[in-house]
Amino acid sequence: MKKILLIISVFTALIFQAQTSKWSDLFSYNNVLKIREDGDRLIAATENGIFYYYPGTGEIKKLSKANGLHEVKISAFDYNPATQTGIVGYKNGSLDIITPNGIFLTVDIPLATGYNGSKKINHISINGDKAIISAGYGVSIFNITKREFGETTFFMSGGIYESAFSAVLKDNTIYVATANGIKYHELNATFPVYTTWITPSSLIGAFKKVDATDILVFANAKEVKYGSLGSLSTISGFTDIQDVKVFNNQIIITDQQQVFVYGANGVLQKNFNVGELINTALIYNGQLFTGTQMNGLYNEQKNSFKPDGPYNNRSYKLSMLNNQIWISSGNRDADPAPNIDNPNPNVSKIGYYHYDGTKWIYPNLFVNNSSTVFNILDVIPDPSNPTEVYFTNFYADSGSKGVYKMKNNEFVKRYFFNDSSSYWYRAMGLAFDEQNNLFSTVQSTCPGYSDPCPTSSFYLFNKSTDAFGTLPFTTFNIGGIQKPLIKEGVLYIPAPYNNDGGLMMYDYNNTASNTSDDKFKVLKKTNNLPIDGTTSVAMDNNNDIWIGNNQGLRILSNPKAAILEDNPQTDAIIIEENNLAEELFRDAKILQIAVDSGNQKWVSVDGGGVFYLSPSGDKTIYQFTKSNSPLPNNSVTDIKIDNKTGKVYFVTLDGVMVYQGDVSEVTSNFGNVLVYPNPVVYAQYKGNVRIKGLAQKTNIRITDAAGNLVHSAVANGGYFEWNLNNQRGVRVASGIYYVLMTNEDGTDTATAKIAVVN
Repeated sequence: MKKILLIISVFTALIFQAQTSKWSDLFSYNNVLKIREDGDRLIAATENGIFYYYPGTGEIKKLSKANGLHEVKISAFDYNPATQTGIVGYKNGSLDIITPNGIFLTVDIPLATGYNGSKKINHISINGDKAIISAGYGVSIFNITKREFGETTFFMSGGIYESAFSAVLKDNTIYVATANGIKYHELNATFPVYTTWITPSSLIGAFKKVDATDILVFANAKEVKYGSLGSLSTISGFTDIQDVKVFNNQIIITDQQQVFVYGANGVLQKNFNVGELINTALIYNGQLFTGTQMNGLYNEQKNSFKPDGPYNNRSYKLSMLNNQIWISSGNRDADPAPNIDNPNPNVSKIGYYHYDGTKWIYPNLFVNNSSTVFNILDVIPDPSNPTEVYFTNFYADSGSKGVYKMKNNEFVKRYFFNDSSSYWYRAMGLAFDEQNNLFSTVQSTCPGYSDPCPTSSFYLFNKSTDAFGTLPFTTFNIGGIQKPLIKEGVLYIPAPYNNDGGLMMYDYNNTASNTSDDKFKVLKKTNNLPIDGTTSVAMDNNNDIWIGNNQGLRILSNPKAAILEDNPQTDAIIIEENNLAEELFRDAKILQIAVDSGNQKWVSVDGGGVFYLSPSGDKTIYQFTKSNSPLPNNSVTDIKIDNKTGKVYFVTLDGVMVYQGDVSEVTSNFGNVLVYPNPVVYAQYKGNVRIKGLAQKTNIRITDAAGNLVHSAVANGGYFEWNLNNQRGVRVASGIYYVLMTNEDGTDTATAKIAVVN
């Protein structure tokens, strides 16, 4: 069937689509750090983005790294409605300047020579064309018009830096809250000289917040002082003050769970008990709004306003089924804890998040949980009944660890393995096979060894008895095994620890409950793996196994047959780099591998972002990093592809980012062929033209309006990119070009037009 692509005349929209709208975020907007007003809307700054709430219409819009911001981990924010300028401060010390003309990144934070402390922006206060920036080294004045730092004072005494928690400009004087008191200095020639700063004797002690309009307000954890320096009054009796704001002759004090509004005379006007942890508050059109830690914006009726999203940004693995998503929040390696496999309980009770196709759900099992510690490494639905979900809790405590069963996001049962041990037999990952058998990989017991234990096993779930097998199939001398991959009756289980790791291939011959005909093999360095530690595994459309290793990448062809071989050998991918043969990803730690329907590979490298490779791996199509894309960080812990839509989900510990890929449901025939951007205006776009919706193998001929051939190619994998050069390598002239396409056997054709404007 012939498919014709019409030229769309509004080229700016398609150019924008090609560059920007390919990304979207799955961030949490629950934890509101600051609230500011701007005419008919409120602006709320959260951990990974900003959202705009319009009380008059109920509309909510969001701004994140997916559509304009340059970073994640927001730590400070302020906004000036008079100039429509906002400034976002990040934990890494950079700033985003939001203006009507665009968003501009500033990274030249003025650190002193030898300063090795935190670069985190603690507080921002805008006053006209100046922004007062508080940080771990002291305080700086930022010129908003020039977008550059000016005067800076390094708060250093005796070789020790003192952090500025917040600062404000009033009557040409800067007031700063520090752990040792309120410090102030006029903006004059001696401003950068720390020894010339003054700390009033009445304001010595640990102060957290400062604000000012007609009056000054200073806050420590328990009390607020207000007025002028020569005449300060005190309001006390608070639990742990989080924020203070002077607004329309009112003092708004945000305590742990309550907001207190006082007049400038110190008389209490309003007290709002939110009943949960809050960060900040603001009065807008006479209505009090609070920024909560878990539910976005609250009004006084405790109605919640926020973009829909997961409960938290902390993410590790993702599962998909139909239009639903499940995200686990655990982490095996990076938690701040004495033992890497036992994360800090204070940050590990989050659980999992579920998108049911219309909204995000946070199960009651994890809400206000105070007893069970959760470090969930994996969560998957039952493909035959998605209302039933299983997850692994890796936390070692005997009352917490194991596999949990949920139904409609409500707890049903916990399954554990040899619970006589309070530490070992911990569930790692889960997988269903094609016959709907559920397997769990388990880190086994081995007294006398330090963690990680160098033996592992897996268990089969028996639905009729509602239990996992009492004994493992067998115990393998590989440690720290990961989530299994199951294809055609074979389990492929990576084990990442270098001395005890490898890739275990276990063929149960599609008879899961019968072990008599089972066969297995463990691939290690002797099988041409770079080292024994295997981190990830994926099977491509040619049934080749792609093996991610702690020090590189390998491919094993015909893996089922390799189980029967004495010494099967894997292959490296050799590419040409600077006219020299080089092994792809040599010495790099591979975190995850995913294969799209066109057989292209997405490979995440620890600290190196994500690479999009050609089917054979010899060509890098894209590399996405934190600096050149909206990725939250450069270590992507999971990649999932929705082959129906072409969307690629990148999971990081700082949140999930989604990329609209070019490949979806590739078959031997054409899909919905699309060319973009189109037309191609050189002044607006200088990249390649992309054609997607192609057959698995497509023969392409591009001609000019007179029928002369200007370019030909064979595209594999469902899409093609043209650099607008002719066969001599010269850019084509302005005009209309025709793309004539046939599939591999010539049974299906497609055509398209491309308009080029140089």
